Amino acid sequence: MSKADYVYSVLLDEIRSARIPGGTALRAGHVARRLGVSVTPVREALRRLEKDRLISYEAHHGATVVDLGDEALAEYYGLRAVVEGLGARLAAARITAPELAELRELHAAMAADAAAGRNDGLGEQSRRFHLRIVDIGGPAFLGAHARAVRNSFPVPAEASLWLDDAQVKVQLEAHEGILAALESGDGDAAERIMIGHVRQAGEFRAHL
Repeated sequence: MSKADYVYSVLLDEIRSARIPGGTALRAGHVARRLGVSVTPVREALRRLEKDRLISYEAHHGATVVDLGDEALAEYYGLRAVVEGLGARLAAARITAPELAELRELHAAMAADAAAGRNDGLGEQSRRFHLRIVDIGGPAFLGAHARAVRNSFPVPAEASLWLDDAQVKVQLEAHEGILAALESGDGDAAERIMIGHVRQAGEFRAHL
């Protein structure tokens, strides 16, 4: 990993998780000192983040993390529902037994963590579950698009629905339904459940 890649990955994670909130100014010199690199890879990383539309440049202010509102939130979850729903539909037609076993293993680990009250890691596990399905359904293009969409909107850790026990039950039931549809090769059901699952997450986030 190059220094620019390192800086980009750190800042992307911090923006995506909202540890660097919207409206925050990003000074290249400060970031360079914090991450122990020169300003050159920082500037390269900031250009990439601007291309991702996660930061913007304003006169006399430099790079600033984009502050997205309610309309962007609705668009984000709507787009996720379409992309990940299509991924589930396509996956139902091509998933292999080992791939299904991999997804069931991940789901079982999530269920075990939830039962033990270990909710902190469920959000990242769910992200892996969703993206693995999309990768199976659309390995050429769809997986990359799904990642780009997910990386485009910050989700604060405290806004994760996986910290709410009632939501955990609902979400795991949806995952189980998706797995059943994938196993039976029912693309219509896989897409329908995935779309409803993602939209429900958006509704939860909108009411925080």
